[in-house]
Amino acid sequence: MAKTILITGGSSGIGKAIGEYLSSKNYKVYGTSRNPKQEKFNDNFHLVALDVSDVNSIEKAVNFILEKEGKIDILINNAGIGITGPVEETPIEEIKKAFDTNFFGLLNVCKGVLPSMRKQRDGIIINVSSIAGYMGLPYRGVYSATKGAVSLITEAMSMEVKQFGIKMVDVAPGDFVTNIAAGRYHTPVFKGSDYEQKYGEVLRQIDEEVDTGSDPILMAKAVHQIIENKNPKIHYKVGVFMQKFSIVLKRILPDRMYEKLLMNHYKL
Repeated sequence: MAKTILITGGSSGIGKAIGEYLSSKNYKVYGTSRNPKQEKFNDNFHLVALDVSDVNSIEKAVNFILEKEGKIDILINNAGIGITGPVEETPIEEIKKAFDTNFFGLLNVCKGVLPSMRKQRDGIIINVSSIAGYMGLPYRGVYSATKGAVSLITEAMSMEVKQFGIKMVDVAPGDFVTNIAAGRYHTPVFKGSDYEQKYGEVLRQIDEEVDTGSDPILMAKAVHQIIENKNPKIHYKVGVFMQKFSIVLKRILPDRMYEKLLMNHYKL
């Protein structure tokens, strides 16, 4: 019997790429969007309405899938938003919004599917964090913080739910060509601000790196391998060599030396 997969943020970008790839491998896939413009991409890849910040919306979507399929075998928590800006100048309301989607929203969906997974004594929850979550990046500090929190909560939950036969996995992508920049909250580059020049330059560099990022199909294939693995690791990194190597360098270099490398990369 085909396994059922729920992917949050499945209507575009990485989520859509994962959904299309897994549906071609005969998984039954349900992607989500706050306002889906269509009902399905193909016979194995349907879209349902779900807002990760709305518990009622999550409950409704989860119950709909359970009624249709009888189970949810795999949850892929992919929904997320970007945010840039000097921490000092980023409105606290926007910081809270980023955490509401990237961290609390992810937890809401975990809580929504865990009861059925516990009942069936089986399941995989894959949380999509980011390589940016392994380090505090300049002018992306809030985003780094949300994704770092995802990585740590995944580690903790892994130990809690193992007794129920449920596996928790954290997948950290690097830069991929998606539309995240279009939906990202940008703190304005304020004229006359002490951050104006440096932030403006880094913002341009960030957008260039997203535009020249990897093909999301690499994430789709990585997720497929994780699902097929009977004993997956807790942490996976998906991206070009230097992005993954940056995590290794952070582990072995003195803090200030690593900070200098990052500052040189961003020309700070």
